[in-house]
Amino acid sequence: MRPERFTAWILATALCAAAPAVQGAPDAATRTSAATALSLQDARTRLLQVSDQLAAARAAVESKRLQTQGLQGLGGPIVGLSASHTRYSLHGELDLAEAKQEIGNRLSELGPLLPALGPLAQPVGQLATRLPQAIPDALPYHLKGTRNSQAISAVWPVYTGGATQAVKDFSAAQQDEAQADAQATTHQLEDTLVQRYFGVQLARRAVALRQQAASTIAEHDHAAERLLQVGMIARVDRLQASVALEQARREQLKAQGDLALAQAALQSLLHSEQAVQPSTPLFVDTRPLPPLEQFRQLALGHHPGLDKVAAKKAQAEQLHALENSRWKPTVALFGRRELQRSNASWVAGVQAHWTLWSSVDRHSMQQAAAQKIIQAERTDAQVRSDIALLVEKNWRAVDDARQQYLSLTPSVQLAQEMMRLRSSGLREGTSTMIDLIDAHTQYTRVETERAKAAHDYVLALSRLLDSAGVPEQFDQYAQRADVRLR
Repeated sequence: MRPERFTAWILATALCAAAPAVQGAPDAATRTSAATALSLQDARTRLLQVSDQLAAARAAVESKRLQTQGLQGLGGPIVGLSASHTRYSLHGELDLAEAKQEIGNRLSELGPLLPALGPLAQPVGQLATRLPQAIPDALPYHLKGTRNSQAISAVWPVYTGGATQAVKDFSAAQQDEAQADAQATTHQLEDTLVQRYFGVQLARRAVALRQQAASTIAEHDHAAERLLQVGMIARVDRLQASVALEQARREQLKAQGDLALAQAALQSLLHSEQAVQPSTPLFVDTRPLPPLEQFRQLALGHHPGLDKVAAKKAQAEQLHALENSRWKPTVALFGRRELQRSNASWVAGVQAHWTLWSSVDRHSMQQAAAQKIIQAERTDAQVRSDIALLVEKNWRAVDDARQQYLSLTPSVQLAQEMMRLRSSGLREGTSTMIDLIDAHTQYTRVETERAKAAHDYVLALSRLLDSAGVPEQFDQYAQRADVRLR
């Protein structure tokens, strides 16, 4: 072996011995992280406990539930107790003119009877004459005092034309809508968790690969400097190695920045005071998915969007029933009794009311409510079509990501073989240091692409299960996956 080849072989052997295996790169990120490990299932449990968005949705559901509960007695009797304490001071005049005239007329009728009175005739006649004159035309008065009153009253609307039941059912439909919104919020949060959780996993793997690449290229750069000093490579080769090292370091810094951002996003989502280290790895199930029709049927039975539309239709039907009740009579029983004395006044009866004409066009309002029902029915048909299309889109996205991952396997194998050949070629003098650096760079690129394909697979699977209304099945798919990127 020529001396220059022997020197190159020594340097290459030293580099290969000093550089850690690239396949073990992701473990380096795990060893350097001080955060507490958290599985996807544990992260989901924590998210459902701390999410403000989900708490708000649950509060909306509870509000509607309590409202529905509060309306259950609507249409029953209403009993009330009233009491009053009144002070009064009344001033006025009592008109006596008519009474005065009437008394005068009556006394004048005594005239023919006076002779029969004998000695009393004269005094009685004088009294009959003077008495009307003594009565004033008006009598002023001033009344002052207090009055207490207590009474119990009751009203019972025994017939409302269906309005009472319509209000109850409308409130129940609102509760169903709030429940559907809360379920949709839960699904959205679970999908967001998958994105951020595995976004951290992808970023960690990228950092590990970039760190390994930068470390390996740094070793090669150092070797290139030694070879330049002994005159075995040209200066341009030395500069190319330096450029490759700087590029690797820039990519490493960028990957570290992406990881910090991804960890911050996950930490914020989980309301964690410490950094979260995901322990569930990226995965791929290389076997084909179940048939598309299976996911479509799941969506038709579980998607919260359909539940929301059904609740909207129920509300529209109850509004229509309420408008119909405006054409019907209402009947109510009522009663009232005073409580302050034994011979208190009381009243009881039945009241019926039937609106014959209203300033509100009841026919138009009835038609408007009917159009709401038609709107809900058409919306239901459109939502079913949209969900079916969304399920198919996500199903194909999962399969595309799976095939993309499988298609990159030969590229990874080729990159590994090229690194082996370039290392051997460097020892034999048939390859240059730049060739070996390029081989390492190519390996890092295809490994990153394969990790990205696994990440795309995981996100597409999450969206598929979310569109099918069964995001809780994500863990089952993760457990039976045959490829895990640790």
